[in-house]
Amino acid sequence: MPVKFATSMLSMLSAPLAGGGPRAMIRLILIFVASVLVFSTGFHAIMALEGRDFTWWTSIYWTLVTMSTLGFGDIVFESDLGRMYSVLVLLTGALLILILLPFTFIQLVYVPWSEAMREARAPRSLPDDTHGHIIFTGRGAMELVLMRRAELSGVPYVLLVEDSDEAASLHDEGFPVMVGELDEPDTYRAAQAHRAAMLLTTRSDEANTNIVFTLREVTDAGLAVTTANAEDAVDVLELAGADRIIRLGELLGGAFARRILAPTARCSTISTFEDLDIAETSAAGTELVGRSLAELDLRERFGVSVVGVWDRGSLQIATPQLRIEETSILLLAGRRQALAAYDDAYADDHDSGHGTLDGQPLVVVLGGGRVGRAAVRTLREAGTRCRIVDRLPERIAHLDGHVIGDAADLDVLREAGIDEASAVIITTHDDDTNIYLTLYCRKLRPDIEILGRVALDRNVSTMHRAGADFVLSYASTGAIEAWNALRHDSTLLLAEGLVVFRVAMPESLATKRLGDTDIPAHTGCTVIGILTDGACQTDLGADRVLPRNAELVLIGDDRAEQRFYDRYINGGPDSWLRRVGQKFRFDARQAT
Repeated sequence: MPVKFATSMLSMLSAPLAGGGPRAMIRLILIFVASVLVFSTGFHAIMALEGRDFTWWTSIYWTLVTMSTLGFGDIVFESDLGRMYSVLVLLTGALLILILLPFTFIQLVYVPWSEAMREARAPRSLPDDTHGHIIFTGRGAMELVLMRRAELSGVPYVLLVEDSDEAASLHDEGFPVMVGELDEPDTYRAAQAHRAAMLLTTRSDEANTNIVFTLREVTDAGLAVTTANAEDAVDVLELAGADRIIRLGELLGGAFARRILAPTARCSTISTFEDLDIAETSAAGTELVGRSLAELDLRERFGVSVVGVWDRGSLQIATPQLRIEETSILLLAGRRQALAAYDDAYADDHDSGHGTLDGQPLVVVLGGGRVGRAAVRTLREAGTRCRIVDRLPERIAHLDGHVIGDAADLDVLREAGIDEASAVIITTHDDDTNIYLTLYCRKLRPDIEILGRVALDRNVSTMHRAGADFVLSYASTGAIEAWNALRHDSTLLLAEGLVVFRVAMPESLATKRLGDTDIPAHTGCTVIGILTDGACQTDLGADRVLPRNAELVLIGDDRAEQRFYDRYINGGPDSWLRRVGQKFRFDARQAT
């Protein structure tokens, strides 16, 4: 019985709390008042049985004293019935007070305080003096890469979020956030869009159009950069007011196609940065093999810089002691005439002919999506034979040299020409599939060049370990394109995590000899050029003095670039955090 009674009391008291909020508190108070009145009536009835009489105020006083467990003892029952009734009132009061007091505190104190703190963490406007910032409408992989680049350069940014709880959570993760509906003009007014440097949106074509069109209702200032999936969406986005439209499939496919080169000693240009050519050349069969870079002294002899050496997807940054092996692929930077001089000295035009079909190189493309089709178009425009494989006929049936089937099927790969191909490009949208196909193709052809794409940064190293020679992702390719649009920059993505970038000459380096800076040892970056008056100088010996009003052109991976900015630009690894934190620190009064 006591257990059943306690259970029924808990059920009765918990029912009014369903849903929470002010209404639940009002219901709870009404139950408490009703209990006091009922118990006061019971007090009168039992006292009458004992032959005693008290006023109603006395009965209320006794009920409150008993329910609160104070028990002064000035008014007590003399019968067993009265004592049992006292115990019932005491237990009921204890339950009510244990529930009512905390709940009242939560509703009247904690909830308002929590709401104020959440508003402070998820503001609905930026300070009026905010300017030169980037506005992001999402937190995808491309945005995260661009945020990191903005942090390196000290460019402030804000992430627009529609849900306040999500915004508060992102704030706790370290993101500068603002709450607002993406299709509401007032959101962009509150985000100081008229003083922003750029807005980036990478949602669906329809959502991107709505966002850009809404932004242009507020201001024509600043760059509006957006991605586009469908070719037909480009015209619509331009009509909406987009300044730069990034077609990631075309970019990635074109980058893969341009990266295809024959394994010979002749320099093959893969990219151009300002008036510098970035080229690759094989050391196999040349007199370079077995010698160190210090012994070769290519910079003094030809004016070309060895900025790295590839070995099965792993890049070794050039150091004087680095020794060239038979399997080494040199990454060179220099003017076109300097690379031509290198070719005159080392180029070997005798090719084995392997990897050709009817006298032309053959490339196999696995995956008939936007990236695969773009790679095929670029390769064929350059006169390279290629075959594309996909399971869905509607994707590739209109292309010559298509093969319908599963790329994991050996017969399908052989029909596509895997045994004769010089390279294979793996472009499916699934990282697991790409890693599987990379392992499979490397097993079938240990000597073939494999290029692959990934969606997640953490899978880049896995792709390399699986045997890929070259890896790119949507995120890095798109982020570099957007960054160059913002800064009118020429940051060049050579491979996933490896970039050529330029910076204004840091004050701490100006007027020093290049050899005295020891930049490679401190940061892992290599200086490959100095931009002065629009001209790029590549004859950079150790005695070269770094001019004050110039720009450095450097190459390095993500960590090396971070170390360079930390050491020479930002004055410490946390300086950008301090600046951005000060810029986007809001209190409850500003969170309107």
